[in-house]
Amino acid sequence: MAISNPIDSSVRRLPAGIWVLGGVSLLMDISSEMIHSLLPLFMVTTLGASALSVGLVEGLAESTALLVKVFSGVLSDYLGRRKGLALLGYALGAFTKPLFALAPGVGLVLGARLLDRVGKGIRGAPRDALIADLVPAAQRGAAYGLRQSLDTVGALLGPLLAVGLMLLWANDFRAVFWVAVIPGLMAVGLLWLGLHEPAPTAPTPRVNPLQRQLLRRLSRRYWWVVAVGALVALARFSEAFLVLRALQGGVPIAWVPLVMVAMNLVYALSAYPVGKLSDRISRRQLLVVGLLVLIGADLVLARSEQGGSLLVGVALWGGHMGITQGLLATLVAATAPVNLRGTAFGLFNLVSGLALLLASVLAGWLWETQGAASTFYAGGLFCLLALCACAALPPGRQDDA
Repeated sequence: MAISNPIDSSVRRLPAGIWVLGGVSLLMDISSEMIHSLLPLFMVTTLGASALSVGLVEGLAESTALLVKVFSGVLSDYLGRRKGLALLGYALGAFTKPLFALAPGVGLVLGARLLDRVGKGIRGAPRDALIADLVPAAQRGAAYGLRQSLDTVGALLGPLLAVGLMLLWANDFRAVFWVAVIPGLMAVGLLWLGLHEPAPTAPTPRVNPLQRQLLRRLSRRYWWVVAVGALVALARFSEAFLVLRALQGGVPIAWVPLVMVAMNLVYALSAYPVGKLSDRISRRQLLVVGLLVLIGADLVLARSEQGGSLLVGVALWGGHMGITQGLLATLVAATAPVNLRGTAFGLFNLVSGLALLLASVLAGWLWETQGAASTFYAGGLFCLLALCACAALPPGRQDDA
């Protein structure tokens, strides 16, 4: 008699829209990571940029994405519809990809990164709120984990394609960047044709979600999640510094993107199981585990820049991402009122965006002035602060803490 796999059956029970959103994320991440896994190398070796410049570009780009999310999240709550904003964000991300191939200097790279991340910011909060709209509360951890896993499969395949094409085309960065346009356009098509947004349960008048009396409905536990998310962002600066650490260790340029492959492999394998587990046990305890894993990654990467120990550090970094990223999204959804979900995700990412900008600029400055190891030691210190924040709130219900 065949024995059914409960994890497989639970995945099959998730709505088709979750799979569509996961597939869209997968395709867009293939496109983005084909570029991003090579971009620090392109900036340093071809355009002559410094590590501080890389940190500034990455920090501004990623924080821009997170800052824009607050506006798109509020707008999605006001309109009561989310797919259109998500589609606009994915389209902007796809159509900015050719700018990287055309960039003659750091200025256009920065402009392309900012526009690309504006697209990410526009789509992020509406998409995350849409996931909560599509699934019941008991499946949210699994839904966010599955989307994050599929997203990370794309982040795994993108660098692999980049490595193969760099070897095939003798380190021609610009040719690889042109190929990255294709999966981005496929992502836009899949979202446009494949996802049907659920109708609102009841028509309601449009109200500005940023009114003070509405924002007061965001609970103390929600703001605790915001604070912890900011500290995690301070501890987890741009992955561009993992790429630079590998280059510093003498890894050939064409093979450096394999660092991102290793990180994203662990990330992809861990995100869904951890998300499903978070539907059953304390999410705060899982968050503590994720922070401890990041501290381990920082210590390993600070002490070694090559060989097996580098891969161990990178794998631990991916494990931390798999544990914490979907988990934080689930916590936001669990602690926000239904009609403020987009706003809640937007505010969460606004604060995290500012923290990430500071973290990436600080990481670049430490790298230039104190050495690469100091960058990772600083990340470990911010992790300790995040652990203190986790301990500051008394245990609550499983669904929000």
